[in-house]
Amino acid sequence: MLEDDERFNAGTGSNLRLDGKSIQMDASCMVSSGAFGAVAAIERVKNPVDVARRVLATPHVLLVGDGATAFARRCGFADFDPTTEAARERLRALVSVTGPLGEWSRAELERAWNFDTPLREALGGDTVGSVAWDGEGFAGALSSGGTTTVLRGRVGDVPLPGCGLFAGKCGAVATTGDGEYIAESLLAYRAYEELERDRSPEQVVDWALGQLEDSVDVGIIVVNRIGFAGGARHGMAWYGQGAEALA
Repeated sequence: MLEDDERFNAGTGSNLRLDGKSIQMDASCMVSSGAFGAVAAIERVKNPVDVARRVLATPHVLLVGDGATAFARRCGFADFDPTTEAARERLRALVSVTGPLGEWSRAELERAWNFDTPLREALGGDTVGSVAWDGEGFAGALSSGGTTTVLRGRVGDVPLPGCGLFAGKCGAVATTGDGEYIAESLLAYRAYEELERDRSPEQVVDWALGQLEDSVDVGIIVVNRIGFAGGARHGMAWYGQGAEALA
């Protein structure tokens, strides 16, 4: 449902890259048995998280790029262009800004640019996630359309085990925000370790938000057998709880 809502940066509504043409998406699923399935840099599917769930049922952990898209077609997922006018407008707004482009200076981006469309021609919502407990096991899922100011083929924290997502016998954790920083810190797995130390979800959220520099955007949701909590920095939208949760 979140991937189908254009207000979110996942599935339909994913961000266009700076070339004005490319959309590459990441998604992952994990359950408390330790099984993990993910896709990275997948293109032209409506619901990347459904493809990740299919990977969960294979011997593999992660499928990327053209291989992930081909796997989706083999599983019966139709070709779908997630480009929206809202994504085009976000790109127009971004490239109209002078100065740095996200983490990149213009000069740095020109040196590293690897799209077919030249940079000068190209320049002419948040990730979604969920965590759940059904009374027996825990599960989590993430889906992201990535950010505009990245190179083609960039992979963020979402499809990397223990970075954006982790589930085990003590609970489940999902994060969102600045993907490179989250990945480098193995934030989801380290937050899960705090659950293993009998910290409450609220305590884990507070702990996790203090692990990265103040300039880094990050949000997190956590569930265990006794509760659910979420939090975020810098005004990021952070969580909602279903009416049936923890019933």
